[in-house]
Order: sequence, then C-alpha cells, then structure tokens
Amino acid sequence: MIACGQSGGGNGDPAPDVKVHNAATARAHQTVAPLKASKPTGLRIPAAGVDTTSMLDLGVGADQELEVPPVDKADEPGWWTGGVTPGEKGPAVIVAHYDTANGPALMKNVAKVEVGDTVEVPRADGSTATFEVREIQQVDKRDFPTNKVYGATDRPELRLLTCGGPIVGGHRSDNIILYADLVT
Repeated sequence: MIACGQSGGGNGDPAPDVKVHNAATARAHQTVAPLKASKPTGLRIPAAGVDTTSMLDLGVGADQELEVPPVDKADEPGWWTGGVTPGEKGPAVIVAHYDTANGPALMKNVAKVEVGDTVEVPRADGSTATFEVREIQQVDKRDFPTNKVYGATDRPELRLLTCGGPIVGGHRSDNIILYADLVT
C-alpha cells in the first residue's frame, strides 16, 4: 500500500475525485530479451505529458510500506530499489504522486493513459526501456493487490503506482496501477 496526495489542489478548492477506467487487460506481448541491471534515470509517458530526467531511490519505511517521493519532490518519480531495475526480468516498481497538499504533481494526467500507450524509462547505461501498458487498475488502498504488483514474473514488466479516488482522511483512497510489458 502507498499513500499519496494529502489534500486538494493547494488553492482551497476541493480536490477532484480522480478516476481511471479499469481497462480490460490486453494480451501480454511476446517476451523480449531482458536488459541488464541499470538504474533508472527518468520517466516519459507521452500520453500523460510526463517527461522527467530524474528518479528518486525509494525503499521500505519503518511501517513496512513502500516509501513515496517527498512532497517537495512531487514532480519526481521514485523507483523501489528493493526490486529489479526497469527492463530486468521481474516487476520493476515506480511510484509517482498524482497530487499533494501543494497542488497537482507528476501524474496529474494519469486519466489520459490508455492500454497500448508507452512508458519509457531512460537508464544509467544510456539505454531506454520501453514498455507498453497492458492493464490499468484502480483499487481501494485497503485491497491493494500485493502479489499482483510485487510477485515474480517470467518476463520484464513495469508497475507504475500513483493515487486516485476521493480524498479520505487527508489522503486519496485508491491506488492507480499501470501494468506494462517491456517491448524494446
């Protein structure tokens, strides 16, 4: 589970209820050869207008929950260093805020992403791992699909986590999860 955005858009107006349509799962792509380990250095999601050349390292906090980028770095994604690097065999996990108490953040346009869109992850070795979105899921944080997100896979995959839904108790109630397969 993760908790993102802490309140509305930062201007006193109520925050919108962020929703995506749970998209039907596209057929997984034929496996391409996994890439060697190389730290992610950025994130591009053309459909959502995301193009950043930074990537934070994230771990697990004392509460055993995945850390999220700090509020003052809400326009930077973070990569879970306890997993594989994007492009390696297995599920690489990247986290980014939809919004914070200060206003919109990196994933503010997540609702524009559709199955079939690409997610590009530049890497320290100069290569770019390109993924295609296979599934989009919005779930209540209390029902977070831990095994589906973090469980072993037999091919290189990406999980991109952000928040959605209404604000309840100062946080968005849902997680929005993009599941994507390495295509190049």
